[in-house]
Amino acid sequence: MAEDLVLDTAIRDWVLIPLSVVMVLIGILRHFVSKLMRSSSQNPDVKIVKEGQLVIRARNLRSSANFIPPKSFRARRVYFCNEENGLLFVPKGQAQNAQAQMFSDPNMAMDMMKKNLSMIIPQTLTFAWVNFFFSGFVAAKIPFPLTQRFRGMLQNGIDLSTVDVSYVSSRSWYFLNLFGLRGLFSLILGDENATDDAQRMMQMGGFGFDPSKSLGAEKDSLDIVQHEWALPKFEQRAEAVLRKLVR
Repeated sequence: MAEDLVLDTAIRDWVLIPLSVVMVLIGILRHFVSKLMRSSSQNPDVKIVKEGQLVIRARNLRSSANFIPPKSFRARRVYFCNEENGLLFVPKGQAQNAQAQMFSDPNMAMDMMKKNLSMIIPQTLTFAWVNFFFSGFVAAKIPFPLTQRFRGMLQNGIDLSTVDVSYVSSRSWYFLNLFGLRGLFSLILGDENATDDAQRMMQMGGFGFDPSKSLGAEKDSLDIVQHEWALPKFEQRAEAVLRKLVR
């Protein structure tokens, strides 16, 4: 049976709060170091920016298709998806090889290496610091019950099966702060901050991603949209809502 523990207030003052404050300060420091290490002469590729804007426009058309007349929607879909001169149509021979472009541009490869180093080195040093000074502490308790599947995630470094799953070890608290402070960093540093480790890992995993594929995927999604103009049904929908309110 799981045991209830009484956590010492010294653990809160000397483990929980310092660990959280240090993680926030390290994230802010990483953001400004990444900005300093960024190449100042790097300019965005006009073609990539244009393709991104086209994808956004096609996505907005697809999500708001039912709010424009059928004739207008068909005209816009032809404008985007025409096989001859549509904006989303990319011939096979003109597909851009992003991986080859990255290897041919030394600045792009250097910037990626700097970003990866700014992510890996602070995480390695911080984890070594936490593992050396705070290993084995039960730092906090979650105020709601959890199943046994969460034990490996919340009690990393504690090999006691009798401890309730809702207790969090210091090492697990480090990982929760590492991936759970994205919202706080977005408020402090803005949405385009350099501390988003999940996005960094996705970028590392998606090395060599071809932006032209997103045009083809959006073209296929726009081709299969079933348009149904919502304006003729507005009166019936408003009447149904009013009837529910009256009841």
